[in-house]
Amino acid sequence: MLDTGFHQAASLHSFTPQTELRVLAVASQEQPGSGLETLWQVCASLQRLGYPVVVLDATGYESEESPGLYHLLRQAPWHDGLEGGANASSLAVLPAARGLWQLTRTDRPPHVSPLQDIQPYFRAYSILVLHAPAPLLGQLLTHTRTTPLMVMEGGSAGVLTTYKSLKQMAQYTGLSCTVAALVRGSGVRERRKTLVALQTLQDCAERHLGGQVHTTAVSTQNPQDLQRLALQLLENAGTINGSMVAAATSSSFPSTPAHLVRSH
Repeated sequence: MLDTGFHQAASLHSFTPQTELRVLAVASQEQPGSGLETLWQVCASLQRLGYPVVVLDATGYESEESPGLYHLLRQAPWHDGLEGGANASSLAVLPAARGLWQLTRTDRPPHVSPLQDIQPYFRAYSILVLHAPAPLLGQLLTHTRTTPLMVMEGGSAGVLTTYKSLKQMAQYTGLSCTVAALVRGSGVRERRKTLVALQTLQDCAERHLGGQVHTTAVSTQNPQDLQRLALQLLENAGTINGSMVAAATSSSFPSTPAHLVRSH
């Protein structure tokens, strides 16, 4: 179930966190499609595992009719006292385009995360998912050590679009990315074509960016693949304060070529 109402993010100050909020990131695409569907499927997998999830969606713009993060940051008085909270049966999705851009423009000490200001509002949740364009994610994730996810469509156009996003991410942060290529159908031929596309992307990134990119092929018809992707993102989730929740590995886009980590 997807709940887009503002009430789910309001009145969260009364909740006490049981664990530190984990930050996941999914790069949005210019043309919403399978990537957006994959985002909801991954979030649903996390919900089924018992993690209350809130999504800040930078592809959605806040308004008086559809309030979101921007209104939370302004601490609009009308949201006080609204009933709401986190649970593992519904997914809170907030429009966040204005609010997330505002976070990147706020003056703060260099060692302070841009996401620090929003942490008190989501203490009732276990996982915060940022869904935003790669340039915006790059500015928001500078202190989190989160590994962003990029969903790659099939064909040469998908490779080019994903490479562009990787390049944009490399310009803002040294974080590596996970690229999930979608496999249509269950045939061997389709999977082979997907793996070839991933190899092409890896070669381009290694040659021109000198950075690390983790890759995986995900069958859109296989729930186990989607759950595996959700667990992989969870293992590589960071926190607002910069620590890695599970895996302690750290990778970057260095100035010299580096060997790519391949995970098919």
